[in-house]
Amino acid sequence: MDADGFTIHQLELGPMENFIYVVEDHATRRAAVVDPAWEVDKVIQLAEEKGLTISDVLLTHSHADHVNGVATLLEHAPAQVHVLKSEADFWGKQGFPVVHHYGGDELLLGKTPIQFLHTPGHTPGSACFHVHDQLLTGDTLFVYGCGRCDLKGGDPEAMYHTLKKLAQHFPAETRILPGHNYAHEPSTTLRDQISGNPFMHFHNVADFVRYRMVEHKRETPYGPVKNPES
Repeated sequence: MDADGFTIHQLELGPMENFIYVVEDHATRRAAVVDPAWEVDKVIQLAEEKGLTISDVLLTHSHADHVNGVATLLEHAPAQVHVLKSEADFWGKQGFPVVHHYGGDELLLGKTPIQFLHTPGHTPGSACFHVHDQLLTGDTLFVYGCGRCDLKGGDPEAMYHTLKKLAQHFPAETRILPGHNYAHEPSTTLRDQISGNPFMHFHNVADFVRYRMVEHKRETPYGPVKNPES
């Protein structure tokens, strides 16, 4: 995904169809890795091939399938690890230094600004990262799906409100870059999600919670679901 001044590289790695992202700043050749996990050697290889210096690690949340490669990556690159303070508190002892952030904070990767969003629901301190017209959503919002809320720290009511805020806050052409490859497409627009993601069709929190926690039975790969009100 290329734009003026930066490129976001999407890598599908590991046994759980994870998407790991490398945000490349063209001006400085600095890179930030989002959720390094599983086959970290492939992330390092991409950075070396592109001539990038990995200066930062951004974590959408602390589940093992999104952080199990952090320590290995830090052996290769002495990067700063960034996580929301509320997620660090939920996570506990990390085993490596982390920089705490809050929703609304901004990291300047060279000349590329990256905004931190607090998007609870999957975990208490889940984050999304906004880079120009692209939104890296971790396990908050998938293509035609959303993250589980039945794991430790999950909160379906918080997820409902998070998805509503994303739909209302960002332009419809915003590109969604999820944390797993669970759909027929690796990325879509927010417009596609508002129209075809069943989790974004609800106007009542109780109905959303019932669907997320009890009624949701779809199998991957996900495809669009018609909004019954359209």
